[in-house]
Amino acid sequence: MNYPIYLDYNATTPCVPEVVDAMLPYFGVHFGNAASKSHAFGWMAENAVEAAREQVANLIGAQAKELIFTSGATEAINLAIKGTFDLYKGQKQHYITCKTEHKAVLDTMLSIEKEGAEVTFLPVNRDGNIDIELLKSSILPHTKMICMMWTNNETGIVHPIEEIKTIAEENTIIFLSDAVQAAGKIPVSVSGIHLMAISAHKLYGPKGVGALYIRHNHSLPKPLSQIHGGGHEKGFRSGTLNVPAIVGFGKASELRMAEMKEESIRLGRLRDLLEVKLLSLPDTGLNGGQNRLSHVTNIAFGGVEGEELLRKVCQKVAVSSGSACTSISPKPSHVLQAMGLDTDLGRASIRFSLGRNTTEQEVLDTAEWVRKVVGELRG
Repeated sequence: MNYPIYLDYNATTPCVPEVVDAMLPYFGVHFGNAASKSHAFGWMAENAVEAAREQVANLIGAQAKELIFTSGATEAINLAIKGTFDLYKGQKQHYITCKTEHKAVLDTMLSIEKEGAEVTFLPVNRDGNIDIELLKSSILPHTKMICMMWTNNETGIVHPIEEIKTIAEENTIIFLSDAVQAAGKIPVSVSGIHLMAISAHKLYGPKGVGALYIRHNHSLPKPLSQIHGGGHEKGFRSGTLNVPAIVGFGKASELRMAEMKEESIRLGRLRDLLEVKLLSLPDTGLNGGQNRLSHVTNIAFGGVEGEELLRKVCQKVAVSSGSACTSISPKPSHVLQAMGLDTDLGRASIRFSLGRNTTEQEVLDTAEWVRKVVGELRG
């Protein structure tokens, strides 16, 4: 198949060859169940899982024993939020999050709201930033959790995590961060964080595996399990472990530790080149402020119809109008709506996210193609 240029790395990333090579033996030769404690096949699988757990933990500055493997970040987020809600069931509960969170957080928050929790959805300004003072004033005596993503998946905006950590610690509140788009892209640390969700396929690992960091040795409680049946993963998440994927997750984490600093600088140069080319078009604008991931840009194109713009651009360049989880919907991005963009301009916005395989020539070709498409659509 003749694929287009790929600039949708925030949706997913390809498994790098080293990750595939690390995984392959665990599909065949070392196929044991990591829970089989009585023979060598199980021991080999268990050792591989624990080695990977250490690799993933190193990426976020955690201890290996604080990581629970899941099927992905969505499951990790559900375990964190619903597990905390269940822990405090019967008590008055309040949760604080943000209108621009991923749907995995927003939909889960809405689900516990239906069960009786109070949820505050903080607004953002035009750049996508929250008001720290408003966050502070939103805290109630029965606030159980602050949930804030490290970086936004659609705009790349980086939230003031250090300040939020301090607020949560001072008020003895659980702090959950969706760090899916940050881990492996920029340095992250679990210091001061109680719960953190990450995902392998956003950092050149396989799909179908993620992790939840659960802080140990702290007075704040841990969430209750949402999946039962065997007591795997210290009782937090039952089910046979996906050993090949976990091994791939570990290898990908190890590689990102070595590569991300240099790669971030390279991608920043390419992203800036793309922005200069596209923002020189009349009636275009950048969605989001300057404090964002170096490989992401979200640009609004005025004077064009959004669905037609995306359809034509994607003929030669694979991009999206927002989260992959909501890209099939004709509705404008909830993130851009929260930032104050009107419906038409929200629909006519494109997220370009660059990655490991992106070249300067691809960026130049993308800019030329998008300029051509926009020119044709504007007549």
